[in-house]
Amino acid sequence: MMSCNVFIFRLEGKVALITGGASGIGEATARLFLANGASVVIADIQDDLANQVISSCQSSGFENLCYIRCDVRDEKQVEAAVNTTITKYGTLDVLFSNAGIMGPMTTLLDLDLDAFDNTMAVNVHGMAATIKQAARAMVAKGTHGSIICTASVAGSIGGSGPYAYTTSKHAILGLMRAACSELGAYGIRVNCVSPFGVGTPLACNAYNIDASQVEANCCAIGNLKGVVLKARHVADAALFLASDESVYVSGQNLSVDGGFTVSISNATTFSN
Repeated sequence: MMSCNVFIFRLEGKVALITGGASGIGEATARLFLANGASVVIADIQDDLANQVISSCQSSGFENLCYIRCDVRDEKQVEAAVNTTITKYGTLDVLFSNAGIMGPMTTLLDLDLDAFDNTMAVNVHGMAATIKQAARAMVAKGTHGSIICTASVAGSIGGSGPYAYTTSKHAILGLMRAACSELGAYGIRVNCVSPFGVGTPLACNAYNIDASQVEANCCAIGNLKGVVLKARHVADAALFLASDESVYVSGQNLSVDGGFTVSISNATTFSN
C-alpha cells in the first residue's frame, strides 16, 4: 500500500488581523495561522516583542506577515490597523480580537476604580472597537469572515480572576452574542474562545510567578488531569473557529478549560 503525506493548509489564502499578537496566546495563534497558509497582521503596543516575532517567523520562511502598533483603546488606531491590513493584503477574512490586560489585583474592598475603568477600556471598549471596524470592512467587501474574541473561564464563573478582569470577560460574552445576532445577516460569524489558566506573560506578570508555577497551580485545581494547558492549545481552538471547518458555528463560547467551568463553581485560579 502506498502512503503519501498530505499537508492541509486550513487558512490558505485568508488574511487575519490579531490584536495582542506579540506574546502569549496571540503570538501562538499568529504562528499557527501562518503555518496554515494565512497572511497575518499583528497589532499590539509591545514593539520589541512584536518585531522579535516578525523576525523569528521570517527566519522560518514566513514573509506574509507584518506588525502595526495599535492601542485598542483608541478607535482611530484600530481603524488604521484594519485599513493597513486591507491595503497590504487586499481583504480581511479573520479578526482575532485578543488584546487584553489583567487589571488591578486587589480585593473588592480595595478596588481602584480608575484601574478598573482602564481594564474595561482595553478589554471591552477595545474589543468593541476592533469588532466594529473589522465588521465594517468585511461588510464593505462582502467577506463572509470570522471574528474570534478571547474571553476566559472568568467570563463564565466568579472567583477565577480579579474583579475588573472577571467583569470585562463577562461583558465580552455579551458583546460577542450581540454582534453575532447582527452580523449573521452579512454572513459573518462571531465566537469566543475561553481558556483556563495559561502560563502566558499576562498571567505571570500579574501574579509575579513564572509559567511553570502558573501551570502547576492550574493543574492542581483543574478537572482534566494529565494535560497541561498551553497557549498553542488555545491557538488550535482559534484556528478551528477561523477556518471553514466551523463555517456554520456562530455565537458560541468555546471553552478550552478541560471541563473546569462545569465541574467547579467557586475556585481561585489563574486566568489566561
